Amino acid sequence: MSDTSPEIARMVHDRYAKMQSVERFLIGVSMFETARAIVLASFPADLSPGKLRRKLCERLYPELAARAYGVD
Repeated sequence: MSDTSPEIARMVHDRYAKMQSVERFLIGVSMFETARAIVLASFPADLSPGKLRRKLCERLYPELAARAYGVD
């Protein structure tokens, strides 16, 4: 499902297509860092570093966390 009009979607696609690879990569990195910060902000402040890493993994990579930590 998309709520973006085909015209706008084309404009966005064309804009990204004109960017250098490194520009697109850096945008992706920035978007991931923002998502990570939002997830981290949702956790209790008193988590130990190990528990924080585990919860972050569980939230962002549930399949990996299930294998690494035995989470269902």
